[in-house]
Amino acid sequence: MSEFYNVTVVREANVYFDGKVTSRTVQFADGTKQTLGFMLAGDYSFDTAAAEVMEIIGGEMDVQLPGSTHWKTFKTGESFDVPANSNFKLVVKEHADYCCSYLD
Repeated sequence: MSEFYNVTVVREANVYFDGKVTSRTVQFADGTKQTLGFMLAGDYSFDTAAAEVMEIIGGEMDVQLPGSTHWKTFKTGESFDVPANSNFKLVVKEHADYCCSYLD
């Protein structure tokens, strides 16, 4: 989906890693939420509370998913799942535009 309708957008940004990662929260009428974000080049590690689906809207990133020793590259149009209460690592070489859906 390239557009969202009938949503609430939280005005304040979520800012991580000294501003290299930013996102905005989008809340849907059914109570679900997503974040739309952008990452500059860098190495990142994220902890999850809820399960997530991370969709790459633009750019690419190398991802090490929980429990894996292997890295996999995800590019524009691809996505990956991250379980709840886990940690995953990313390497962004140039930039990455993303949408993260939270699965409660």
